[in-house]
Amino acid sequence: MAGRERKSWSELSRMLVMPAIEPSRQIQRIVAVERDVVLPIKIVLIVFLFFAVFEADWFRELPHPMLMSDFVRVILAWYFILYTALALPGAWTLFTARKVPLKALRVSVVAMCVLDNILLACMTYLTDGFDSPLFWVFLALVVRNALSVPVMVPQLSLQLATNLSFVSAGLLVMWESAANQRNLGPDLLKVLDTDEPTDAVARLILLALTTACCYGVQVLFERQRQTDAEGREFSLRNEQVKTAGRLAAEIAHQIKNPLAIINNTAWSLQRALRDNNPAACEQLGIIREEVERSDRIVTELMGYAQLAEGKVEKLDVVEELEASVDAVFPPGAGFESQIERHFEPDMPTLLMQRGHLREIFSNLLKNSREAVGEGGRIVLRLRQDNDDAIVVTIEDNGPGIAPEKLEQIFEAYYTTKEKGTGLGLAIVKNNIELYGGSVKVESKLGQGARFILRFPARTVLK
Repeated sequence: MAGRERKSWSELSRMLVMPAIEPSRQIQRIVAVERDVVLPIKIVLIVFLFFAVFEADWFRELPHPMLMSDFVRVILAWYFILYTALALPGAWTLFTARKVPLKALRVSVVAMCVLDNILLACMTYLTDGFDSPLFWVFLALVVRNALSVPVMVPQLSLQLATNLSFVSAGLLVMWESAANQRNLGPDLLKVLDTDEPTDAVARLILLALTTACCYGVQVLFERQRQTDAEGREFSLRNEQVKTAGRLAAEIAHQIKNPLAIINNTAWSLQRALRDNNPAACEQLGIIREEVERSDRIVTELMGYAQLAEGKVEKLDVVEELEASVDAVFPPGAGFESQIERHFEPDMPTLLMQRGHLREIFSNLLKNSREAVGEGGRIVLRLRQDNDDAIVVTIEDNGPGIAPEKLEQIFEAYYTTKEKGTGLGLAIVKNNIELYGGSVKVESKLGQGARFILRFPARTVLK
């Protein structure tokens, strides 16, 4: 029973986790909400507050005696100046959102949301706390937080801060009212015993429910959007892969048949001329060797794509990379290479054939293993780029690659190994470009090599 309950809680927690949103969509949402909606409202608010703080006697008319203090007015004025000063770089960040790193953009948005919370809490305190009409602005702020910060942990933290800002402003008004009316000290228990209109509790419940609904609706919407997008791309990729597979198999079949005829003919001529013309027999032997070599290459090319029998799947990049590491460096095989991993969390899935992806990783890992030898170091890095691409880097501290060879290593049949076929890196390039990705190498002699793979998270096959 306990195990079943734990499983139920685990499934529930997975359902409540917000799916990862592509960086480009995050930027679009931030720009649409913060720049196009919030920023104009903020400009109007700053103009109004400037007039209220520095020109009008608005503070003198408010119901809280503490605000009669010049010290408090100075503090509020300086906070307004700080708020305005920080709003300027925040606005500049929004207008250059496409050029700013996503993490920096997120930090800027969260910082501005926190400043807005503090400002709104101060204004709520000035306008009767729990009874303040600015409560409805808090509801709008909750919706704004959900739209502008579409990442689970920062969003929930910001929503908690927004709720606490309203509660703090209300409790501060209650404490001040109780202290003035009953001559009480700063005793929180006595403050909570004071009579408060019943709509204060209703407002707190409404604020909490709005927060929960915003998060829940967002999770459901993103999961449905993700399911629909993956379904469309899954069908498209499967159909295109099958079409490319049939084409590759047909081409290979058409080439192997003439090669077989040439080989048989050369064998017959070699047998007929064995005694009369040894020189011609030797030349025919060379022809047969090259035909057999060509036949092996075509056979490998049929596995080069492996398209006809495979199917597209939703793959976890981390799992596939780890599986390739286990295959290339099996436990107990005696390989002593040091492998370092630097993986970012919450990576999106890839829609590919499993064989294609593992062949890419395995070929590169084998090359690194052979390059570093015993005791070498291989570094694996995994991150998501701003344009939604998944970037995998495989780096080693081997002897490196000569500059004049960097442009040739991805060409078919080009090899620097004694027994190599020259198809390993060509297969890597073919398999990744099939899905709209790319591969490049960075290397200097004596400083190792770094292969950088980019897999578009969403793309059509080329």
